[in-house]
Amino acid sequence: MSVEKIVTVETAKELGLLPKEFEKIKEYLGRVPNFTELSIYSVMWSEHASYKNSIKWLKTLPRDGEQLLVGAGEENAGMVDVGDGLACVFKIESHNHPCAVEPFQGAATGVGGINRDIFTMGARPVAQLNSLRFGDITNPHTQWLVKGVVKGISHYGNSFGIPVVGGEVFFDECFENNPLVNAMSVGIMQKEDLISATAKGAGNPVYIVGSSTGKDGIHGATFASADVTENSAEDIPSIQVGDPFQEKLLLEASLELGKSGAIVGMQDMGAAGIICSTSEMSEKGSSGMRIDLSKVPLRQQNVEAWEILLSESQERMLIVVEKGKEEVVEDIFRKWDLNCAKIGEVIDEDRLYFYWKGELVADVPASTLVLGGGAPVYDRTYIEPDYIQKTLEFNKDNVKEPDLKEAKDISHHLAAHPNIASKRWVYEQYDTMVGTKNMSTNYPSDAGVVNLKGTGNAIAMTCDCNSRYVYSNPELGAQMAVAEAARNIVCAGGEPLAVTNCLNFGNPYHEQTYWQFVKAVQGMGEACRRFNTPVTGGNVSFYNQASINGKVEAVKPSPVIGMIGVVNKQNHTSLDFKQPNQTIYVMGKMTDDINCSQYLYSYRKVELSPVPYFNIDEEYEMQQCLLGLIKKGYVSSAHDVSDGGLFITLLESAMPRDLGFEIKTDNSLRLDSFLFGEGQGRVVITLNEGNEVEFLSLVKQNNIPCLAIGKTTNGNIVIDSEVFGNVNEYKPKYDNSIANYMGEENK
Repeated sequence: MSVEKIVTVETAKELGLLPKEFEKIKEYLGRVPNFTELSIYSVMWSEHASYKNSIKWLKTLPRDGEQLLVGAGEENAGMVDVGDGLACVFKIESHNHPCAVEPFQGAATGVGGINRDIFTMGARPVAQLNSLRFGDITNPHTQWLVKGVVKGISHYGNSFGIPVVGGEVFFDECFENNPLVNAMSVGIMQKEDLISATAKGAGNPVYIVGSSTGKDGIHGATFASADVTENSAEDIPSIQVGDPFQEKLLLEASLELGKSGAIVGMQDMGAAGIICSTSEMSEKGSSGMRIDLSKVPLRQQNVEAWEILLSESQERMLIVVEKGKEEVVEDIFRKWDLNCAKIGEVIDEDRLYFYWKGELVADVPASTLVLGGGAPVYDRTYIEPDYIQKTLEFNKDNVKEPDLKEAKDISHHLAAHPNIASKRWVYEQYDTMVGTKNMSTNYPSDAGVVNLKGTGNAIAMTCDCNSRYVYSNPELGAQMAVAEAARNIVCAGGEPLAVTNCLNFGNPYHEQTYWQFVKAVQGMGEACRRFNTPVTGGNVSFYNQASINGKVEAVKPSPVIGMIGVVNKQNHTSLDFKQPNQTIYVMGKMTDDINCSQYLYSYRKVELSPVPYFNIDEEYEMQQCLLGLIKKGYVSSAHDVSDGGLFITLLESAMPRDLGFEIKTDNSLRLDSFLFGEGQGRVVITLNEGNEVEFLSLVKQNNIPCLAIGKTTNGNIVIDSEVFGNVNEYKPKYDNSIANYMGEENK
């Protein structure tokens, strides 16, 4: 075996490996690895691929439920039963670091990668969502990132032909140099059509299919497992380049292949490329592979063997074919005009042998590369950050309580704030209607709703997280993210089923950062158990912090929750008020609470405060009662109270039909608490005519706090007899705020 370079512990450090990890590799191999082998371990033992600093805690999350067909870690994505013989496959993943240095391709390939995770299992993607976080929107660098990311998502998603049906966009200075770009994809399939990502059967041929391989994305997994610095732009070769039209062809070919009866297993090539797919499929099938890298279709010259192994070139799959059915597979890919090259075979041995032009260039045990095999697992220490105690020093009595005149000013401030204002400038660049399955465009609801044609059901989906809450109290903040996701599903008329998560944190070797991670996972687990929404998988993204001018700043912890639920189409509920003179009710407890609110943070400039009021049991009971009311046909509109508080919820329900509202506040609460506080577990609803008596009776039976606060109007907004104006005075600010910051008009 040739040695490309002399390998030392310093080489290992340069590739992101710890000295003790280098020693473990030598122990596994019984010798010093060559450079190609060391590169293999570098990417496979990176945080991004191995979860070495997170798996201990991830294993504490609930993973069981009658609805689950494929659980966490079993395949490329989670899979749940949605009735009528159908299964829903879904997952969310991050592409944060690539977007920090090349936002267009970083976002585009994030979309491509998450969709491949779905269709590699045999499901057709039907919807996309995304959760985006950026810095100060007035900063030109932030605006450049926003424009690049949104254009990248729209370019790939629109060309690929899958609608974006939901998501969130959040701005905070902590994300200035390290944006968070989390992409979620949802697919539908017949339950029996599942394709497993496994390699078994000695002698079965191994094919690489799809696009040709280049040098893009090399060491991308390692790049994603390090801090963003002033020099990160020099790592552009670690950014992949996507081709959505190739992916569309690969989708159709893969789904046809899944029904051919010719394949044993299939896996997409995402992070770490060929080495990741070969090692994970082999370990899962208790097998190995013999691979000839010189047979891999290349799109450029002068590519070395280790570069082929680690390349993250997009739109590629690795498939194991049942021996004797090679022609079936080759015919399918010939039909779709895609590469289909036999590069090796499965062997009955725990080894991966890689050859290049007849020479063995790497020989490693497959099981030593992957999570659950020989990859390292660490138990990190953690301590509570100093700022946590400072949040508890906040006293709302030290904050001036506004009068009605100032409350009007606050209402305009919040309606135009980029964290609350319409994300229209963003979503109008996305194709939201392609495929004709999106049910929530003409009937806006708190969750995206996608039609399951030919059945009585639809799928509701959302992704949620308030980074301020999690920063203030990671455990409760993560619980609130789960609760809000469930609340959005329920407000749309759905029953929450399961969760995928994207856990975005700073450097896990920093004890205070790791404390945030541990507490967030613990809180998430408790909430998922309470709402019966098991975790089906997802992604951990550490090292979300930027080192600028020698100062390291971590992002606010952001455990984004992607949740799906099932909606009986007859129960699909929208958020908009339907007509004037409807009584407006608030279900859930009203509290004297301005903690951690957007109002307190951006208007009063108070950055540290405890989380808003939250009681997980009260929240669950309220949601169950609301879902029962919706199923009985009593509810005309439902919209959850979240960012911006009750006023913003009312405004968002009023604007779609140019209606308004006239309400009375509660004298026992501060005016800002009543209007702008973000206490959790509340929903604003209106009722279908003639259901008030039954509604009030059921709410009382279930012991759910419920308050009638006023009525809908023809457009005027009136609070305690004070005229705040007409809804049409708020709409332009709400609709155009982000476009104005971007220096563009809404299309």
